[in-house]
Amino acid sequence: MEASPRRRLAVRPRSSVVHFTDTSSFGGAERMILTLTGELVQRGWRCVLLYHPGPGTERLSEHAKALGVETLGISPPFRRRDFTHFAGLVRLLGRNRPSIFHAHLTWPLRCSYGIVAAALTRCPGVIATQHLLPINGVGGRRLKQRLLGSCVDRYVAVSEDMARTLRAALHSERKVRMIHNGVALDRPAMANASLRAALSPTPDRPLMLTVARLHPQKGLGYLLSAAACVPGAVFLVAGDGPQRGALEAESRRLGLAERVIFLGHREDVPALLACCDLFVLPSLFEGLPVSVLEAMAAGKPVIATAVGGTDEVVVHGETGLLVQPGDAGALAEAIQLLLADSGLADRLGTAGRARVEREFSAEAMVDRVTLLCGEVRGTRVERHVGR
Repeated sequence: MEASPRRRLAVRPRSSVVHFTDTSSFGGAERMILTLTGELVQRGWRCVLLYHPGPGTERLSEHAKALGVETLGISPPFRRRDFTHFAGLVRLLGRNRPSIFHAHLTWPLRCSYGIVAAALTRCPGVIATQHLLPINGVGGRRLKQRLLGSCVDRYVAVSEDMARTLRAALHSERKVRMIHNGVALDRPAMANASLRAALSPTPDRPLMLTVARLHPQKGLGYLLSAAACVPGAVFLVAGDGPQRGALEAESRRLGLAERVIFLGHREDVPALLACCDLFVLPSLFEGLPVSVLEAMAAGKPVIATAVGGTDEVVVHGETGLLVQPGDAGALAEAIQLLLADSGLADRLGTAGRARVEREFSAEAMVDRVTLLCGEVRGTRVERHVGR
């Protein structure tokens, strides 16, 4: 029997969205851009991605092209007070007149010049997704945040914690919409014994997996301290970033070089998740971590820190375990607890998968963004049948 077609939200007639990021790396926020734009293309939107060319963003561009997204590398403006590139962006947006300009902010006040350019060209709708805020939120940038906010029709906060911070900074309830990140609900990959053997010199030991950008925000130094207290386990760290050299040196200093393995950037995260026993993320602060959602979708028990965003996904004792950020001892104890109680680990993994299916699917996320696009343009969003 043929499966029932999914009901999706789309804007009619076909609309165009320019997505803009000024990031220089590839991580969770960039994966969310790909999830969103890829799904919008399938729903009949024309999506264009503007980005700054570089080693990190070329990966983003290549993946976007494979999804049917048009990509255009643009030079960063304001180098040596040269406004040529900014003027070029204004002309580009003025000529193309997208229905929506959607900026993706990986830090406070990022993408500012793109948002201002969209406002100057009177783009029908300007949306800014805030993917990450530091612990002190916008801090002393409140005036700049409010000035920039005057150019934005709606902010998307990826967590309730972030939404509260933005509403306070902007002095506006109406302008901020909370839309959780979502991930594809593919069938989890099957464990591959040969891959597991290749990943670890002692594949019979339990494998802990962390997928993260190697940045101080992720608290990976505490992961190393915890690993020193769990001698029976191997820790795999997938990802790259500015802290890699320092973390590798610290791992050697702690005598962990054979049990903490830095894998670098990996394209096979689903296969890595299938091979691991536990997923661990010791972040000091978060937006809403995509890696945690992916681990839960794969049915893996998660140990993470009780920080804003993460604690909206992981329910302590039900879908995972939460510890306080910066507490390596508590992190080690949580790992040891789940290694000693496989029944609890299995229950947490099963419940985590069910929670993602209910509340954090990519389809639900894109439905909400699509409705928001219609709202800021003042157009009617129609429900239609699609595959």
